Amino acid sequence: MKRISYLTLGVVMALGVFASLAMADGLTCPGYTPAPNGAVVTTRIWNDCPGSDLSVVNNYPSLISIHDTDEGCTGTNLHNWSFSEDAGITRAAFENCSHYRYSAVVKFASPSGEAGLMVAPWWNMWWGGSPTDGKFMINATSGEIACFGGRLPFYSFTAAHGLHYVSGTPIWMQITYDPNSLSEAAPATIEYQLYYNGVGYGSGPLPFDKANEAEAAEHGLWGELYYANVGGYMQVPGWNGGAACDATCSWENITFEGPTATPAKTSSWGQVKTLYR
Repeated sequence: MKRISYLTLGVVMALGVFASLAMADGLTCPGYTPAPNGAVVTTRIWNDCPGSDLSVVNNYPSLISIHDTDEGCTGTNLHNWSFSEDAGITRAAFENCSHYRYSAVVKFASPSGEAGLMVAPWWNMWWGGSPTDGKFMINATSGEIACFGGRLPFYSFTAAHGLHYVSGTPIWMQITYDPNSLSEAAPATIEYQLYYNGVGYGSGPLPFDKANEAEAAEHGLWGELYYANVGGYMQVPGWNGGAACDATCSWENITFEGPTATPAKTSSWGQVKTLYR
């Protein structure tokens, strides 16, 4: 019987440890893509107006709705929801190598504030580990529609297409994340798409920039970074100077597609139009 030398054994063990770490931090592809079967709704992540009246409906995937109203407060309340693989108990952890596309028809009725979709990296957490940034935003105050924060490549539908969101109107929003090779030559990309007032718009695939090399072994370097929480958010009243605020955001017809669906063509705008109520 051929003996295994200490050197060989050490190499094997090191490779085993490396492989384990690689799987844990999402550096190997195809890696793992969560398969959501529910959503975790987290309220009052920021809670500058603790006396507000707050109600939540979580009928994932048909409807998630958050209603927050206050007679007058200066500050911001932040609420969000994240995909879950255990029917809404814990948030799903997305890897650098996760490969997915998701969408919802979003309607934000508010005199101020912002809402939309969210892809939040591991370091962008508030007290209690709640995600706070990485936003595909519709702004009820200014009408701006833009994508920014966390690890997200910036894109403005307002600047690129002259679009402005009108409070209380439905807008279909979609994010597609493709890890590619997670390298400088082929970093992960993200694509933002929306359908509004009968017209479809898209950013095209946008590359992620390079993350912190000192944290690469644990979290990755050329993607959304392990772990990411993915879902939607609502932020009100948005520093409204103490004026009364009555805000409701709904996410209807929430869809999620995993690795085999991402390379396929996006549904036609005609199909998207049927999602509106």
